[in-house]
Amino acid sequence: MSATTTVAATFEAVREVQLPLLAVLLLLGALAKFADRSRRGQGPAVLLPPRWRRPATLANGAAEAVLAVAVTVLPGLPGDLARGAAAALFAGAAVALVVLRRTAPDMGCGCFGSLSTTPVDWRSITRGALLAVAAGATVGLPATGAGVVAAPTLGHGAVLVVEVALLAALSPELVELRRRAVNGTPCEVREMPVRKALARLRASDVWRTNVSLVSAEEPTDVWRQGCWSMAAFPGRRNGRDVDVVFAIPVEGRRPAVRAAVTDRETGAVLARFGTVGDGEREERPEAVSERPDAGGDGRTAGAMATAPAGQD
Repeated sequence: MSATTTVAATFEAVREVQLPLLAVLLLLGALAKFADRSRRGQGPAVLLPPRWRRPATLANGAAEAVLAVAVTVLPGLPGDLARGAAAALFAGAAVALVVLRRTAPDMGCGCFGSLSTTPVDWRSITRGALLAVAAGATVGLPATGAGVVAAPTLGHGAVLVVEVALLAALSPELVELRRRAVNGTPCEVREMPVRKALARLRASDVWRTNVSLVSAEEPTDVWRQGCWSMAAFPGRRNGRDVDVVFAIPVEGRRPAVRAAVTDRETGAVLARFGTVGDGEREERPEAVSERPDAGGDGRTAGAMATAPAGQD
C-alpha cells in the first residue's frame, strides 16, 4: 500500500468515526437537557426572557435528538442535510458561547444540562468549534453512523481513542461529574419544587412572624438564587404597601428561612428576619434586584441580614 493510499484511508477513517461520535454526543446532550428541570436555564438560553428559557432548552434538546438519529441512519442527501444541520448547530453554539462569556461570564454553557455549570471558557468554545468542523467533514460520506459501528476497523479504534481523549480534555463536565460522585449534587443545582419550598416556608418561625403582613395566599414571584429558593409576597405594614421576600434554603438538616420587608414605593428595607439554622452554610442570598428578570428597583437592597427572629 502506497503512502498516498495510507493517508487517504486514514483520512477516511477519521471522517467516518465522526458519525457515531457525533450521534452519541448529540444524544447525551439532548437527554441531559430533558432531564434538567431547572427553570433558571444554563448556557445561551439565559440570554432570553425567563419564560422562554425552558422552552428554548427543550427545543434545542429535541433538535439534538433528531439529528442524533439522522446522522446514525440516514444515507445520501438526507444524511448530508442532517450532517450539515449538525455542523450549523455546533457552530451556532460556539458563537453563542462567545457572546455568553462576555455578557454573563458566571454562567455555564448548558451543553449537558445541569452538569455544564462551570463558567464558559475556551474549552467549551473550542469543543463546539471542533465538533462543527467534525460534522462538516462527514458531509459527502457514503457511510452512516450505524454502518461504521457495524463494521469497525483498527483505524476507527485508533482515531476514536485520540478524539475521545481530546474531548475529555475539553469537557469541564467530567470534573463536575467526578465531584458529584464524591460529594453529591451541590445545592446550587439541586432542584426544589415550588410546592415543597412553600411548605417549608409556611412551617417556619419567620413565616409565622410575618404572615400578618402578607396580603395574598400565593407568591407573586418565585425564583432561585444559588442555594436559596426565593418567594415574594405582597403585603401591608403600618398602612404602607410592602413586599415581603422570603429566602428558603435548599439544604440543611434544620434549614432556617430568612425574610426582608421592603417598601414597595421607595425600595427601602423596613425589616429583616432570619438566622442560619443548624447544618446550613453561612451564606447570603443576593439582592432581588440582581436576578435576571428583576425590574432593578432594589426592593431588597442589602439582602437578608441575620437579625434573630427564632430558629426553625
